[in-house]
Amino acid sequence: MDLSSIAETYIFMGHGMSQPEEEEDEEEEGAGAPQTWSTDATVSSDGSPPDDLRPSPLVGQDISHLTKLRTAPSEMCLSLCPRARRGTYVSTTNMLTGREANVSGRGRFSSSERSHVLSRYLPSTRPWSIDKMSSKAYVSQFSADGTLFVAGFQDRHIRIYSVDNGWRVQKDIHARNLRWTVTDTSLSPDQRFLVYSTMSPIVHIVNAGSGHAGEESVANVTEIHEGLHFSNNEYDGHGFGIFCVKFSTDGRELVAGSSDDSIYVFDLEANKLSLAISAHTEDVNTVSFADESGHIMYSGSDDSFCKVWDRRCFIRGRAAGVLVGHLEGITFLDSRGDGRYFISNGKDQSIKLWDIRKMSSNTSAYPRRMRYTEWDYRWMDYPTYCRKLKHPNDQSLATYKGHQVLRTLIRCYFSPVSSTGQKYIYTGSHDGCIYIYDVGILLVNWCITHQLSGIAVGILSFLC
Repeated sequence: MDLSSIAETYIFMGHGMSQPEEEEDEEEEGAGAPQTWSTDATVSSDGSPPDDLRPSPLVGQDISHLTKLRTAPSEMCLSLCPRARRGTYVSTTNMLTGREANVSGRGRFSSSERSHVLSRYLPSTRPWSIDKMSSKAYVSQFSADGTLFVAGFQDRHIRIYSVDNGWRVQKDIHARNLRWTVTDTSLSPDQRFLVYSTMSPIVHIVNAGSGHAGEESVANVTEIHEGLHFSNNEYDGHGFGIFCVKFSTDGRELVAGSSDDSIYVFDLEANKLSLAISAHTEDVNTVSFADESGHIMYSGSDDSFCKVWDRRCFIRGRAAGVLVGHLEGITFLDSRGDGRYFISNGKDQSIKLWDIRKMSSNTSAYPRRMRYTEWDYRWMDYPTYCRKLKHPNDQSLATYKGHQVLRTLIRCYFSPVSSTGQKYIYTGSHDGCIYIYDVGILLVNWCITHQLSGIAVGILSFLC
């Protein structure tokens, strides 16, 4: 069987970087904080930066300072390394020595010290296969605590793997009313329920628990898959498709983006659609709540715009603001969870970092899309001359390039706050690699290569 017709689920575990740790504390005077480069930087074949790079404006931004605070060692740990300065790494050996000597007085690492140690250990080895299916995988995601892993396939299978039990299949869900593929899945915050979407206005919810390992959940045969109607007409099962669906932090609502250019919010307690917004002029590929409050939402569309929606002052479907900078459609966005920063992956082959304080309130001031060529990412390579183009009104804080966003809605995420302080951004790529960027260093920090004969790595999750 041809490899392009086989989907394999790969898991990447953390291993140390190749540089010896002890060398980090002996940096030359002036080494200080990590070196940063221009927001338009791309990666050369040998991983070295281009010659014309300039210092990045990200250095002075709040997010750079916040990231350092989340991953910085304490002053007491720094005192163990006379040559170390604020912004540099303290070796793991010295960190452990300080903990054993109880230099902090707490007898344990603080959250920032824990992140300082763990953020140095990125996935660096070849992946291994944990499962094989006869169709392509389109979505995957770890649960918030990393104990479960969910993967959705084109042949209607959705598998929940138990990470702590040797990646055994905890539940094998057979999706109901499948059209084309499973487009998205989302676990509830308490991990009791899972919702899944397809190219239909009906999202289904199913119990994520299992009576025994490997239990099959066949829609309305072995278990009820309740349909949640996101269309005002509950008899309309083919009006539009849903590309993305997400639980709110409290588990009471779902937010979804659709092929009819709209955003929908579903109230699970009332079991009805609570909000429908005609949000964009093209498909809404991605949508997310900004923080735990649920008041603010982000959306990204094929019209190339990122929009911010505030439900507290929502007037006639008008966005609170718009952020421009992508030249092509947006495939995915991920919130940092603080109601201020988020990242987006674009078909212009770039990830952008945004601060909503820079958004424009005039949502009609910009053209629909800065198209320089008739190009379709589903079957064409991105034009070479377009790679150096930049939006004249780019409002992003930083741009990360090097990966390829082709053929499918490739995702990107911030790395976990608990283990890395969200220091990294990681993304899949059409070239079969996973790229990891440092938020403060606008070049590829690490690249995991594993070619899969034409299978785009559009699904991935990060677990440390």
